[in-house]
Amino acid sequence: MDFANYTRRKTSTTHVGKLCIGSDFPIRIQTMANTSTNAIDGSVAQALRCREAGAELLRFTTQGVREVESLKLIHEQLLPLVGDSLPLVADVHFQANVADEAAQVVEKVRVNPGNYIDPARMFKHIDYTNEEYAAELQRLRERFTAFLAICREHHTAVRLGVNHGSLSDRIMSRYGDTPAGMVESVMEFLRVAVDEQFEDIVISIKASNTRVMVDTVRLLVKQMDKEQMAFPLHLGVTEAGEGEDGRIKSAVGIGALLADGIGDTIRVSLSEAPEAEIPVARALRDYFAAPQSVRYHGANVEAKDGVVYYSSGTDNWSLFQLQAAAECGRLLWDEGAKQIVLSNPHFSREQLERLGKDILQAAGVMRYKTEFVSCPGCGRTLFGLEETIAAIKSAFREAEKEHPFLRTLKIGVMGCIVNGPGEMADADYGYVGAARGKVSLYEGKTCIRMNIPQEEAVQTLIAYIIEKNK
Repeated sequence: MDFANYTRRKTSTTHVGKLCIGSDFPIRIQTMANTSTNAIDGSVAQALRCREAGAELLRFTTQGVREVESLKLIHEQLLPLVGDSLPLVADVHFQANVADEAAQVVEKVRVNPGNYIDPARMFKHIDYTNEEYAAELQRLRERFTAFLAICREHHTAVRLGVNHGSLSDRIMSRYGDTPAGMVESVMEFLRVAVDEQFEDIVISIKASNTRVMVDTVRLLVKQMDKEQMAFPLHLGVTEAGEGEDGRIKSAVGIGALLADGIGDTIRVSLSEAPEAEIPVARALRDYFAAPQSVRYHGANVEAKDGVVYYSSGTDNWSLFQLQAAAECGRLLWDEGAKQIVLSNPHFSREQLERLGKDILQAAGVMRYKTEFVSCPGCGRTLFGLEETIAAIKSAFREAEKEHPFLRTLKIGVMGCIVNGPGEMADADYGYVGAARGKVSLYEGKTCIRMNIPQEEAVQTLIAYIIEKNK
């Protein structure tokens, strides 16, 4: 990449309330509340903490009409406290009528092309004739056009949020579980929006696999260019996890695209309080927004003979982790490199070697420890996410002592069923919230234990894996 000519991709401008999103404006930072949307006081308090931390948009899960009414109350309570500085986003799955209602209450509505008009996925292959497929697209067009009319009337923006784990059976049947399928899933809706001359749209197209996420966004940009579209893009790695692993994985995926000049809003999805996501997103934004003379002062990155070399003089370990991950990930893929050598006089050789391995694992180049793919949590989450993940990691670390093969596995931890089995598409096994106090266990996309008590779930999963791999 020619850093001297680094520029951000030009896009159109999307208006979310009074907030402008697009390449003429700063990259915006957003997060998602993990409170119950119906817990009004708690949601308002969390919104204020997020705004204080630097959030510029805040999303709330919106399962039904009751949550829409709650969002209206949250919005009304926030208005005299923060004015119009924190637009709210309703996150809607499965119920197009709820999206219609939400569009009359908040500044932006997220709909998922995988379940907006298509039925909930059953992971079944369906052989459509061309005529049947065209009829489904016409049904989509009619329903989405009606929604856009409501959004236009109320000056509401739309986020088209495609997730790798929630592609419809219709898309999967024709395109497979591929970047091309993810791109077509959103393009179907964008073509309707263009025909209707509806411009206030932001697109997100995410995966928990960083390579899939980056490849898909790059492919989407090419397709939009081909069809003369320039909508703003929101970046994020779904189910990145928590702690250092979650931050490194997010930096690898988001950083690769920011380095391309792609990205107009960012969310770092961590299995932590939403306020904890914001400083990480800001650090990535500020790093790539800095002039090149500042960004690369005292730092160097290059790929040579299958090795990525990155050196920096910063004495801030957290920043060094993010910046090294953001710079190295894209070179691992684009240059076909398989190794990383990090240099920094402030940190030990052991720290640098471990970080190098963490980046390689986050980029999917190697696996040296059990990988945990965990959702960031929201109002749909059916168990205490942070403590549950800690308990699962502890149990696996203990089991690894006697069964080292566990280090080769990827384990999905999902708070609910919305993205559960699908978002764990490349996980070996999964732990998914099924109801309060109940968990379902998965091998791939197949449920192997349904609705078992949460206190038994992790040991049941470990025992199953060990028995399966004898």
